[in-house]
Amino acid sequence: MTGAITEFMERHYRHFNARETLAAARSYRDFVQDGGKMLVSLAGAMSTAELGVSLAEMIRHDKVHAISCTAANLEEDLFNLFAHNEYKVIEDWRALSAADEVQLQSDGFNRVTDTCIPETVMRHMEQRLTEFWRRESDAGTSKFPYEYFYEILDQEDLKQHYQVPIENSWVFAAKEKGLPIVSPGAEDSTLGNMFTARVMDGTVGSHSALRSGTEQLHMLADWYRAQSQDGPIGFFQIGGGIAGDFAICTVPMLIQDLQEDIPLWAYFAQISDAVTSYGGYSGAVPNEKITWTKLDQHGPKFMIQSDATIVAPLIFGYVLGW
Repeated sequence: MTGAITEFMERHYRHFNARETLAAARSYRDFVQDGGKMLVSLAGAMSTAELGVSLAEMIRHDKVHAISCTAANLEEDLFNLFAHNEYKVIEDWRALSAADEVQLQSDGFNRVTDTCIPETVMRHMEQRLTEFWRRESDAGTSKFPYEYFYEILDQEDLKQHYQVPIENSWVFAAKEKGLPIVSPGAEDSTLGNMFTARVMDGTVGSHSALRSGTEQLHMLADWYRAQSQDGPIGFFQIGGGIAGDFAICTVPMLIQDLQEDIPLWAYFAQISDAVTSYGGYSGAVPNEKITWTKLDQHGPKFMIQSDATIVAPLIFGYVLGW
């Protein structure tokens, strides 16, 4: 039985980006139904856009098996969980003046397009995480960024502060399923900045409390090795940038730098509003990745040039049979 979203797309999505969206959704559905695994990469502010409402369902139904995301997406999923009711939505955000932006800053808000995140939730998270960072540093041990966030979700006293249903948190869904999450460039995030500041002021004894990007690549490569023995692995990319290119480079590293006999990514789809340009990665056509030993020439490839906040939930809904 298929749901309203699936039926609507089958009826109306016939040409151009709509046809590409439907084709990508059909291929994704068939790929995982046939035993394939899927890595999803998240760029942009997908967590602040509350993509977790549909992404968490994909994770719970075993349609997603690993995540590569910016550290901002990792932290902002939990910011939304703990402070959703304090967020401010600016409906006419395009009309904001510089003075309006100054007032938002003065009021303790950080704006992401039409959504303003309260500074208070960031400081609350910093206090919690600083204790974890200090503990690991003092013990001479370290953790991946996502492991600290999984630990936050284990704290019983925080459950009273949830402001959205926990099932809307994709990080919680990933934790429950034991998914690996890589967040390359973790320093390029609010809490990454705070971690660096706490090391600089001596609160946290060493940078080593946070495992490095190369260690994350190593971890993802080990995951790919193990999973590829059981079947093909696909790549569903939302946006561009480091979250996508970091993870997809796992395969050429294993093949070219370690001389291993590893299959290429077997499915690829990207949603991006970037256009093909001179040297740009985010808008590069999928076939360019063939030259970098990332994709096979015969594998399914899709490029949907649209707003991911509109397209991704539709594709996820289709894959889930909604």
